[in-house]
Amino acid sequence: MKTRKSWRDKLADSKDLPKTLLIPAPREVDEMMARVPPGKVATINEIRAALARKHNTTMTCPLTTGIFAWIAAHAAEEAAAAGRTDITPYWRTLKVDGQLNAKYPGGVAAQKKRLVAEGHAIVKKGQKSFVADYGKVLCDFTTLSGRRTRAGA
Repeated sequence: MKTRKSWRDKLADSKDLPKTLLIPAPREVDEMMARVPPGKVATINEIRAALARKHNTTMTCPLTTGIFAWIAAHAAEEAAAAGRTDITPYWRTLKVDGQLNAKYPGGVAAQKKRLVAEGHAIVKKGQKSFVADYGKVLCDFTTLSGRRTRAGA
């Protein structure tokens, strides 16, 4: 019969959790999103991994990274409404598994339109939309320069 762990034992069990967790700055998330070139996409997880490597941490907080990606998307649209054309191409940043993000400006329809214009095929799986074969067009942040790409609004 298995004995129960005491509360002190449970408290002491680290569960191999990350030793260091990065809480990125909103600008850092925006800068990573801005590096994704036309014809490529990134998932929020690739951005998190790239930021963790940059800061030599175990992982990057998924919650804050997602919130800051949402802020970057809306800031880009705000800049576009003000006449700027060099906005962050937020539509190239996908959710996990290549899913389009309904919380971006204009929802899935607007993101789909921009991605299709850049040559990506979109597939529906149930109620969700995904970039077809997104794994084949993932941005490799380890080989990119630190420069922004132009969105061309």
